[in-house]
Amino acid sequence: MSDPAAEGRRIELTLRGLILGVLITLLLTAANVYMGLRVALTFASSIPAAVMSMAFLRMFKNSTIWENNIVQTVASAAGTLSSVIFVLPGLIMVGWWSHFNFLDSFLICVVGGVLGVMYTIPLRRALVTNSDLPYPEGVAAAEVLKVGSGTDHGAAAEGTAVETGSAGLKTMVAGSAVSAIFPLGIGAKFFSDSFNRFWKISPVAGTGVGGSYSLALIGAGHLMGPIVGLSMLVGIIIAWGGFVPYFMTQHPVPGDLAAAATAVFKSKVKLIGAGTIAVSSIWTLGKLVMPIWRGLMSAAAASSQSSKGGVLPRTERDMPIAIVGLIALVCIVPIAWMLYAFLHLPRSAPLLPLLTPLIVAGVVYIAIVGLAVSAVCGYMAGLIGSSNSPVSGLAILAVLGATLMLNAIAGAVVGSSNALVAFSLFVTAILLTVATIANNNLQDLKTGQLVDATPWKQQVALLVGVVAGALVIPPVCDLLFSTYGIDGVNSHPLKPGAPLVAPQANLISTIARGVITGDLDWGMLGVGGIVGVILVIIDETLRKMSKGKAGMPPLGAALAMYLPTAVTMPVVIGSFIGWAYDKSVEKKSWGEAAKQLGVLLASGFIVGESLIYVLIAAVTAATGNPEPFAQFGSDPTGGNAEMVGAGAFAIVIVVLYLWIQGMAKKAASRSA
Repeated sequence: MSDPAAEGRRIELTLRGLILGVLITLLLTAANVYMGLRVALTFASSIPAAVMSMAFLRMFKNSTIWENNIVQTVASAAGTLSSVIFVLPGLIMVGWWSHFNFLDSFLICVVGGVLGVMYTIPLRRALVTNSDLPYPEGVAAAEVLKVGSGTDHGAAAEGTAVETGSAGLKTMVAGSAVSAIFPLGIGAKFFSDSFNRFWKISPVAGTGVGGSYSLALIGAGHLMGPIVGLSMLVGIIIAWGGFVPYFMTQHPVPGDLAAAATAVFKSKVKLIGAGTIAVSSIWTLGKLVMPIWRGLMSAAAASSQSSKGGVLPRTERDMPIAIVGLIALVCIVPIAWMLYAFLHLPRSAPLLPLLTPLIVAGVVYIAIVGLAVSAVCGYMAGLIGSSNSPVSGLAILAVLGATLMLNAIAGAVVGSSNALVAFSLFVTAILLTVATIANNNLQDLKTGQLVDATPWKQQVALLVGVVAGALVIPPVCDLLFSTYGIDGVNSHPLKPGAPLVAPQANLISTIARGVITGDLDWGMLGVGGIVGVILVIIDETLRKMSKGKAGMPPLGAALAMYLPTAVTMPVVIGSFIGWAYDKSVEKKSWGEAAKQLGVLLASGFIVGESLIYVLIAAVTAATGNPEPFAQFGSDPTGGNAEMVGAGAFAIVIVVLYLWIQGMAKKAASRSA
């Protein structure tokens, strides 16, 4: 229930709140873009945005929990839009773009994002109000807002009131600062960036393991949890303990062991992982069809009944459905124009005779499939959280569907293959922005429901967040590309030797090109599909035996079969660190507060490291020096950079987790 006194001074949708949300967007969206391009992971920005908002707005006596909610809504909407980098770099990888064109990238993000917001509005009642989905990040953000705002329905367990606005801010700042030191230490050559070990298991075959010294990945693992971490560990074992040695035995690759194993992984095992991702995603989609349908029918019935009864309660007032429908229809016009402009480029000349059917097919695909996948993304985010939702798997299915459809229309046109690949990626990029906006927006609307917010005001904030994110994403992408380059693209970066992997975009462009040219290795994809079926059976069996308390998400294993261990191993380690930390405090009177600070520390790890890499990119671009922080020679540690990095990494993690435990304990003793 809302506080009557607070209702009398309800301050919610304010200009200062929108401006603050946009400013926080600049930081968190840039961080998300970097994380996505580097390690194929993005993070839900609701919680760090809420903490940053409260730290600023507490300077104003008339700030409220609802205004803070608007700020985090703007920032998190922009953050989720960064998922477009799962597809957009593909246009560079296939040679269609030479850089991230601002206008094209901005229009893809803003038009698709606005349409996505419109699609989430009618889903609110189905998937939020009339649903028992847990929405882990939405609930966590609401808890942070309640405690930090000092409301009487604050969330700290057993009366333990950690001042999230102060202790939480200290935690985030400390996590961000320390996680920024490692990239600077790596740049100064004090630490190596990772460790890698390879060993033979037969005369011609071997395997290996590695991991990067990345606190951001440790934080991502903490947020994902042990079930996903265990699933990813299984994927690592399948890929590097099974398929890599097997293919090295069957098809020996020349070169040293590390190079040979890596080549086998990139050429074969990654495609197997893609097939596993596809099957896992299809299974997830199939399981969601009936729940989503029942939810939509329930929402329609509730809306009809409410409209007959007169004025809706404030907490049930969405943007008017007529306006929602009108904006959705208006969005179709710029989408059609973008496709029209694409097909009128000189390089698209072979496709010009099929202008009308290609535009119609593209628009219909974006509009209809976008609505379906929006519902699926929203449901999955409510079920397992935005950070864990398999957006990349849906992107793979989306590009496969788009490519097959467009190839059926224009595949016989001579000389059209490269243009058709690029057009497929262009359509998929718009579709992905439409769909993935639901991946986070429904989390925001759940947060709003829990703090008694007004839905239509949040929906306005979502639109502001989309525009802000669309303004930030293109220049950040172009800065990172010009500085680091993208793996497999001859871009002459300022900092050679450290390209961004952009793994999903790489895979998605490979699939699009393979379908249209006929070069796609369907055999490897088929093997991955079989593995996916086995993993689904194992997951369902575990869930049935444990009555839903345990499982092994097949998408986690699939991602670990696709990504290098330098990325996945730290995530696995982080997930078990987070689990061990939570278990160590859960029975304490201040345990819930300590867990909350753990989430904020993990978020700080992600934000700090991501932002410092964006800053390093800016310094590198400004100076033209690929190693602007290497002021101490090539190796000041005397050949011990890997050992120094490992030791410092372990010490920092232990000290910080002990520190936040102490803060939670002190807060509990003060409030006792």
